[in-house]
Amino acid sequence: MADRVLRGSRLGAVSYETDRDHDLAPRRMAKYKCENGEIFDIPFADEAEIPGTWLCRNGLEGALMEGTAPEAKKVKPPRTHWDMLLERRSVEELEELLKERLDLLKAKRRGA
Repeated sequence: MADRVLRGSRLGAVSYETDRDHDLAPRRMAKYKCENGEIFDIPFADEAEIPGTWLCRNGLEGALMEGTAPEAKKVKPPRTHWDMLLERRSVEELEELLKERLDLLKAKRRGA
């Protein structure tokens, strides 16, 4: 009997569940416009933060048309090796260390 029930059914390929009794999450649409004039809509959840730009299917970046785009977060400039070195030593100290190292190298060359 069980063989007859499954005959003709594509197991795993088709869902027998219906959406009748399920409520979808509340959504809102955001409109974006590309530089070439193309307008497209992207659905977002109600509580989601809508970004100011979104990548379109054509590869261009679209700008938000309606509403205000969130302000860009302030990014700290990256610290370089020189910045970290100056936090530990002054320029005068570095010049003194350089002079000492150069003197050591000159002494090794004369001795070799």
